Amino acid sequence: NYLRFFEAGRNEYIRAHGLRYRDFEERFALRLPVAEASVTYRAPARYDDVVAVETSMAELRRASARFEYRILRGDDLLATGHTVHACVDLEGRVRRLPQELLDRLADGAGNR
Repeated sequence: NYLRFFEAGRNEYIRAHGLRYRDFEERFALRLPVAEASVTYRAPARYDDVVAVETSMAELRRASARFEYRILRGDDLLATGHTVHACVDLEGRVRRLPQELLDRLADGAGNR
């Protein structure tokens, strides 16, 4: 379930930067599939726990993005991790991220 939490955090991160993921797909005819994912489990979440997902942009390159995550229950760190996403067209070919998206997501990002 932590990977689902990562997805929700990533979607909210993109939304907070002025673009819904669905709009990104429709407007640019591009997708951001997960190319790599990693989770480090530190403590279990239990059924009906309220958790917070902290999401940050760790690296933004021309055709990929790396997000980092922290999942917390109150002050307790439950998991950390990251996902790397390739930018691809509808046929699955790697494409550059649109400049508008780079500009919107660049806050707090590492390398381009």
